[in-house]
Amino acid sequence: MTADLKYYFSRFLGRIHYFIVVFICVVSIGAVFAFTLPELYRAEARLLVESPQIPDDLAASTVRAEASELLSVIQQQIFTRTNLLEFAAQFDVYGDNDEMSPGEIVDDMRDRIAIQTQISMDGTGVVVVSFEAENAVASAEVTNEIVSQILQQNVQMRTAAAGDTLEFFEQEVERLNAELAEQGARILEFQLENSNALPESLDFQRTRVTALQERILQINRELSSLADRRARLDELFEQTGRVDLSEASMSPEQRQLRDRQGELAAALTIYSPDNPRVTSLRTQVEALRQRVEAQTGPDSQGSELQTAYALQISDIDGQIAFLSEQRVEVEAEMEVLMSSISATPENAIQLGKLERDHENIRTQFNQATMGLAEARTGERIESLAKGQRIVVIERASVPEFPSAPNRRLIVAASVGAGGLLVIGLFLLLEMISSTIKRPVEITRELGIKPFATIPYMDTPGQTLRRRLLITGVVLAIILGVPGSLIFVHTQIMQMDEAVDIVRQLVGI
Repeated sequence: MTADLKYYFSRFLGRIHYFIVVFICVVSIGAVFAFTLPELYRAEARLLVESPQIPDDLAASTVRAEASELLSVIQQQIFTRTNLLEFAAQFDVYGDNDEMSPGEIVDDMRDRIAIQTQISMDGTGVVVVSFEAENAVASAEVTNEIVSQILQQNVQMRTAAAGDTLEFFEQEVERLNAELAEQGARILEFQLENSNALPESLDFQRTRVTALQERILQINRELSSLADRRARLDELFEQTGRVDLSEASMSPEQRQLRDRQGELAAALTIYSPDNPRVTSLRTQVEALRQRVEAQTGPDSQGSELQTAYALQISDIDGQIAFLSEQRVEVEAEMEVLMSSISATPENAIQLGKLERDHENIRTQFNQATMGLAEARTGERIESLAKGQRIVVIERASVPEFPSAPNRRLIVAASVGAGGLLVIGLFLLLEMISSTIKRPVEITRELGIKPFATIPYMDTPGQTLRRRLLITGVVLAIILGVPGSLIFVHTQIMQMDEAVDIVRQLVGI
């Protein structure tokens, strides 16, 4: 292994003049670029992202976007083509350079601007804004202008978002209020159309039906009693030719009038004045009173010709006719009530649906009203700048020293690149070489062992001429390569322009 290293080292020394040429070319190119690239100045400004001044548990802003999200949107707005071209023209970033197209200016401006954010979990953090330019004053001015736009657009975005939220909830409350009124009108219209068949009147209707049924039973009992009485009266008159009159001093009408008046007084103690039974008794009392007055008045002589039988039969027939009319009226009323009761369940379903829709709209209205109150508070917070905000803690100042290029680093990188290129070139030459250079290779390749080896020996003159040639070529390269690069930089184009052309050619 040691012998191989010594052999390769000797081979490296044998070709060192070639490697020196390559190394010097690489280092020369790097040194020329390092000392010919224009100086760039970077101005920095620092912004602070503050947490809301009013705690969220007391009054929260309606702008819920994170600071990093807002800054990302603001950055995209700043990096628009129109904005970057205005920056370049307003602050004369490129001077009298008329060769750059607008597209190239936009791309270069985007490369020069840097916005770095460091946002913590609670939303606070620091934003560093910087701009790189060949002019120190322009670097500071552009940086401060970017800072001003960040502050302005942050306020505009937050107030616009809060205003949009407020406008949305105002429209939503107005819409739901109109729907609420419209649904209430539908419910009222339905209740008016079906006032006799609503769920709340069902108990009253059933109670009324029960009362009417009792009234029909009572009328039927009275009709049965009257029919039985008339039949007995007919039977008595046919058998005896007279009627059995008690209290001979009173006529039948007077006795009936007395009985009905007693029943009316008893009914008034139980029922209301508008009760059908009270009304019926009043009608009977009035009819009997007229008959009594007619019998005791000037025309009473004509009524004396009427027998007691005819008077009682006439009175019983009148009562039967009156009770029959009442039964028809009660049955008609009961039929109407039964129709209403049968229609009530369907009306209850429709009314319940209308009321549920009304309640749902009311719930949405209440939620929208609460959202409107929060939106007004949030809009007030943003208009007074009491929410999360971005403030300047350090504006950009004119830099005193250039930030780029790092000439030492470029030179060191070129030295390292030259060394790596030399080593790689040496390894490549050794790998592609197929000549036999050592006795061990003769044995490995041909399978024979040589007796002795005779090296090739140069004459002193040949050695001197080769060394002079190598020295001349090396000197020519050492002086020619940097000189050529300096000539191109001073007479043809700047090194940074050449670098841009190379980058475009290789697609970087």
